[in-house]
Amino acid sequence: MNRSLAIVLAIIGIWLAWSSFYILHEGEQAIVTHFGEYRYSVREPGLYPKWPIANEVHRMERRILGTDSPPQEYLTLDKKKLVADPVSRWRIVDPLRFHTSVRDESGAKARISDIVNSELRREIANNDFGDIIGTARGPMMQRVAEGARGRVAAFGIELVDVRIKRADLPLEVQESVFARMRAERDRSAKRYRSEGHEEAAKIRAETDKTRAILLAEAYRDAQSLRGEGDGESARIYAEAYGKDPDFYALTRSLQVYENTITEKDALVLSTGSDLLSHVDSP
Repeated sequence: MNRSLAIVLAIIGIWLAWSSFYILHEGEQAIVTHFGEYRYSVREPGLYPKWPIANEVHRMERRILGTDSPPQEYLTLDKKKLVADPVSRWRIVDPLRFHTSVRDESGAKARISDIVNSELRREIANNDFGDIIGTARGPMMQRVAEGARGRVAAFGIELVDVRIKRADLPLEVQESVFARMRAERDRSAKRYRSEGHEEAAKIRAETDKTRAILLAEAYRDAQSLRGEGDGESARIYAEAYGKDPDFYALTRSLQVYENTITEKDALVLSTGSDLLSHVDSP
């Protein structure tokens, strides 16, 4: 019996010793309550005492936390739909106010998401679609952060930054936009092909024209050279005739033989034929 009691007392003693201290890790902060009522806050890491059962330690993060809001549809100033998913970065700066207003991180994320979406909706409604996806996004998100920062401060939260992770058109609008883009590309391709065919026709016409001109010039030059050659040949023949009429007559007869008689031809000529006069001559 005494041994069992000693074991029970030892267990109770160990539990009391364990429950009388708590460790606060790096990156944590906490508030301590006594039967549900706030007593004090702890911000530095270390080993701290507390009353077992009576005291309860509520731990919170000191590091920067994030809230990724789900994508929502917004309406711009020029009545265009826009789907955006804002991302918020925040930290707990007043543990007591945080605990009494939102209780924990999940409650804080829900409130922050609602506030940021409200501020973002208001700013998007005051800007055109082109400005939002262009250079105006940075200043617009600064105004969203400033507006939301004052509202979340009531929860003991400091809003560090708000950004849009992605901004797109709604799915059905994207499909119509892509269809218009494809149609525009098709029109551009047809226009380029038409211009290419037209340019190719021009090049072919110019090439044919140049070819015809070159052929005409070549034919003209050839005829001129042929005329000059015929003239020179006639001159040479005339000189030959003037110097030796018999030799000229022989040469002309040989040309006639060459042009009219082949190896397979058989000619029957009288001895008085002009074709044989030069052959029979001594």
